[in-house]
Amino acid sequence: MSYKVLIPSAGLGLRLGGISKNLNKALVPIDNKPSISHVIEKFDKDVEIVIALGHKGETLRDYIEIAHEDRNITFVYIENFSGAGSGLGLTILQCIDYLQCPFIFCPNDSIILDDIPSPEFNWMGYSDVQDSEQYRCIRFDHKKNISQIFEKEKESINKSAYIGLSAIKDYKNFWEFMIDGRNYGSIKTGESYAFKQMINNNVFIKAKKFIWYDTGSIKSLNIARKAISSDDSPHILTKPNEDIWFANKKVIKYNSDEKFISDRVERSKILRGYVPEITHHKKNMYSYKIVSGQTISKSNTQTNFSKLLEFLKKFWSKEPTISGDTEFKNTCRKFYKDKTLDRLNLYFSRKQKKDLNETVNGIEMPPIYNILDVIDWDYLCEGDPCRFHGDLHFENILLSETGEFTLLDWRQNFAGIKEYGDIYYDLAKIMHGLIVSHEIINKDLYNIEINDEIISFDLNRKHSLVENEKQFLLFLSDNDFDVNKVKILTALIYLNIAALHHTPYCDLLFYLGKSMLFKEVCDNEYIQK
Repeated sequence: MSYKVLIPSAGLGLRLGGISKNLNKALVPIDNKPSISHVIEKFDKDVEIVIALGHKGETLRDYIEIAHEDRNITFVYIENFSGAGSGLGLTILQCIDYLQCPFIFCPNDSIILDDIPSPEFNWMGYSDVQDSEQYRCIRFDHKKNISQIFEKEKESINKSAYIGLSAIKDYKNFWEFMIDGRNYGSIKTGESYAFKQMINNNVFIKAKKFIWYDTGSIKSLNIARKAISSDDSPHILTKPNEDIWFANKKVIKYNSDEKFISDRVERSKILRGYVPEITHHKKNMYSYKIVSGQTISKSNTQTNFSKLLEFLKKFWSKEPTISGDTEFKNTCRKFYKDKTLDRLNLYFSRKQKKDLNETVNGIEMPPIYNILDVIDWDYLCEGDPCRFHGDLHFENILLSETGEFTLLDWRQNFAGIKEYGDIYYDLAKIMHGLIVSHEIINKDLYNIEINDEIISFDLNRKHSLVENEKQFLLFLSDNDFDVNKVKILTALIYLNIAALHHTPYCDLLFYLGKSMLFKEVCDNEYIQK
């Protein structure tokens, strides 16, 4: 039968806290794919989908137009999506002109594992849950005819939670009750208001059971993420202002900084042949086709790592045209010293902590700013300019079945320079990924304890990465790279990225970086001072 789908996506997503600050909650990823893509992909491509937009609506539309350009989608902008007079019912009513036919009502924060049937009759989806008081609930008879709908503050006898997914066959009745109820609760209550009136007027609504995961709150989102995870999914560490999504055979990179995206797009042209070709881009995101292959993190052997290093030697070999050594040295100082100081200030500000003398894993250490003062910045900033990537860890390197490498998620610039950067930064990025892998962090295989000025931390490491580190150190020596410089920059990388990640991971990064830096630049005499 011919029908449409309504996905209301105008709300603020307040149950998700800060997660929905920069993005509409429909873009929160589950298994590296936004929840709204999980919803859209449940329906045939010939079904028209109506999406109501409000909070961060332009970004959501941009994503959908990139990820699902092959779909028939109508966007409806909701002017009053928050504050006085707003509500789910108002959002629904503003879509009335596009839904004069049977339709499916589908929340954007629900993952449904079953097939979703067409609206050949009226039905409401339900699932058996333990904390049913968090949801509206329904009561139905042995024929699955719904007799009553309970609000969240009340409990039904059978505790069958209404999951928000529903089918409206009798759409004329539905719209009549939604319009007539504008002054009696339909605006705030939403579609369930009309369902109650339909039941009271002897319109049959069936109960339909689904396997369902709610992604609309932090607690339920974490449950969904643990339950829905593909074996071949990349290990991606989340950041508050960016995301990487995988949908419809595309990789889509989002960042709240428009210049970040425009620089990335421009650099993709500079790195052509080594990185995927960007097929779409908008002000806050770009996309490219998924490249076949496995990340090195999943195909890591000593042989593959040796091949990777030989590949990278060719990648780095291009000689850049620069205006002079002094200018590039100043660029490196800006990138290494100034950025580190800015990021540390951000870390201390966010953590509301002071820079102190501390004992880390049994070793007395001065404040981090004192350690930074010991660094010979002239020596460290004698950069070696070359074509660079900027974020070379194993999740950003693909190995195809034919043995070809593709580099992903390249850095947008090197202190403003897009054409080239310091090879030592790439080397340090490799080292940083060999010590701290995304897989280990995602599995929480680390611990850190902070008791005033006494800090202890421990980090699990895969045996293969430990062996790769030995290979890498030999590679550095054999190719006349300065191992000490690589280690210092690796420590600075940990200090730089600490402010960008969640607690307690940010603290692990900070103290790992502090420990490494202290070991590389300080001696026993300094401890006495």
